[in-house]
Amino acid sequence: MSTPLIITLAVLGSATIAFLIYYFLPKTIILRRLKKLPFSKIGSLQNHKHSKIEGIALNIETPLIAPLSKRKCVYYKMTIEKKVKSGKNSHWDTIVNEEIIQDFFVEQAGERLVIFPKKKPKNYYDYLVTDKTIESGTFNDPTPQFKAVLDKYNVETEGFFGFNKQLRYHEAIIEVGERITVAGFVKWVALENPISDYNYSRVASLIAKGKTKILITDTPAALKPRRQR
Repeated sequence: MSTPLIITLAVLGSATIAFLIYYFLPKTIILRRLKKLPFSKIGSLQNHKHSKIEGIALNIETPLIAPLSKRKCVYYKMTIEKKVKSGKNSHWDTIVNEEIIQDFFVEQAGERLVIFPKKKPKNYYDYLVTDKTIESGTFNDPTPQFKAVLDKYNVETEGFFGFNKQLRYHEAIIEVGERITVAGFVKWVALENPISDYNYSRVASLIAKGKTKILITDTPAALKPRRQR
């Protein structure tokens, strides 16, 4: 096999691998699925129709508090990683991985849609933008806020000789008041128990159906172009 052919095949192979990685990224997957649906208004949602809605995330009950940033939210995902060295190589190991979501409203022009996420079995697929990252290392002490989070999850910050461990934290949230995009099959439901700050006996919700899960994302790429709002 000639050298130019080998180089060409190597380039094509690398390009194919890069494309497949991009194609199956969570952000790419959710944007691809959302692109198939037009935006809908909450007031005109039809029962059982697969719909996409943009609006403001609002808490129904007491909001969650993000571990590091302490922002009020309805959903947060966080990871704590530790850098592990093996010979000349090193990699990041995830030592804490926490994801907490609660029922929440999506408000649009004064009208509300409710999302009832479930983890077992999981009825939603999401992509959240990571908007808080912090690290500590040998000559970089963790901030008091980071140290408080590490203590909460019983993560040791120092090694055998008193040097700081290399630790990294990522946080992604849907903040109360943040503009998001959601999609799913519409189901109007009767409320057996009243919801605070909601004066109606029925409310539109989004549900999963078969393999089609509820989609939830706060990426700006999924929002309407500004001129369409």
